[in-house]
Amino acid sequence: MNDLFFARSQMAMSLAFHIVFAALGIGMPMLMVMAEGAHLRTRQPVYLELSKRWAKGTAILFAVGAVSGTVLSFELGLLWPGFMAKAGAIIGMPFSLEGFAFFTEAIFIGVYLYGRSRLSPLLHWLVGVVVAISGILSGIFVVTANAWMNAPAGFKLVRGRFTEIDPIAAMLNRASFHEVLHMTLAAFVATGFAVASVHAFLLLRNPGSLFHRSALGLALAAAGISIPLQIASGDLSARAAGRLQPAKLAAMEALYRTQAGAPVLIGGIPDDATRTVGYALTIPHGLSLLIADDPGAKVAGLEEFPRDDWPNVRIVHWSFDLMVLSGFAMLVVAAWSGWLVWRRRRLADHPLLLRALVVAGPLGFVAIEAGWVVTEVGRQPWIIYNVMRTRDAVTPMPGIAAPFLAFTVLYLFLAFVVVSLLRRQFMETDGELPKLPHA
Repeated sequence: MNDLFFARSQMAMSLAFHIVFAALGIGMPMLMVMAEGAHLRTRQPVYLELSKRWAKGTAILFAVGAVSGTVLSFELGLLWPGFMAKAGAIIGMPFSLEGFAFFTEAIFIGVYLYGRSRLSPLLHWLVGVVVAISGILSGIFVVTANAWMNAPAGFKLVRGRFTEIDPIAAMLNRASFHEVLHMTLAAFVATGFAVASVHAFLLLRNPGSLFHRSALGLALAAAGISIPLQIASGDLSARAAGRLQPAKLAAMEALYRTQAGAPVLIGGIPDDATRTVGYALTIPHGLSLLIADDPGAKVAGLEEFPRDDWPNVRIVHWSFDLMVLSGFAMLVVAAWSGWLVWRRRRLADHPLLLRALVVAGPLGFVAIEAGWVVTEVGRQPWIIYNVMRTRDAVTPMPGIAAPFLAFTVLYLFLAFVVVSLLRRQFMETDGELPKLPHA
């Protein structure tokens, strides 16, 4: 196994771990603010207790996310010096702005946690709003850097060197809007469903818990509002991929041959040698209709691109299908809960729905992980699309397998610590929580 394999594996493992905490860092402060806002509006003590619990959970996740994010910043310089030598002057601005948002969030989290008894209720809630906005901005700035890798802009390439660099134009590249929108909504969806899953599970164990019933209502509201918007943003992202990275779109749909009236292929086993897909469910003209609103539109297949420029079709296609399947499964559960709310005029707490929410809890993060595989593997073999190949950016460093194993152990340890701390917050003290009057 060569240096490129271990460098890519280590970066992939680090990103897969960190992205969970990045998404929670966007979604949890929003839920925290929603809970305290509900307390200000209704004066019900349960929402105040809920905001306190979610604030502690936010602080735990923020701390672990800071550790994993710091590891990633070191890995960029250690593993990918060729990339940083060229791109550092461009992505330096979004990463600097991300650092500013990160420190703002850290400061206001401290004020939020320790200033509750010293600030007026409204001012304390506004501090929480700053925490939520800072978390969203932190994610936005990082995503703009990744979007630039997919749609490079803001520079001229002269004899292999970047000149006339415009960091603002680089941040506002053609991929920024749809990537930022899609990732931000994904964070809200994943956090909302994950939190709803936890409280649905605990509500099944203790149906009389007012705390878990109230928490479920807020989390379901966040998830239910976000998921249809996320599906719409996914359509926007797929259309953008067709314009900006047609090879990625072809890999997503396992479309080997250019054709008018291109179908959507669901599942199946792509075969690069024969350029066919076996055992797939085919929707005739579906891809042309989705991409161009024309069932007869022509869509470029992988045959249009040099073989060396193809991404791994199986990984990209299967990851894309997994992301879409997860998204639509969550949409069905959200629609079911919304229908029950509309029909009963109360919280959707049907036992079957609660069990469905428990099962659907991880799907938001499954979709995020699969989506990032599509984004990153689909761009290969380029680290900067059509500008720099991944193999030209890696460090020729002996013994690179050792840090890969060390960081894997570190992440497993951090995951164990986080799960243990969050379990204490929401499960071991369940008996102390307020009950429904009739429970």
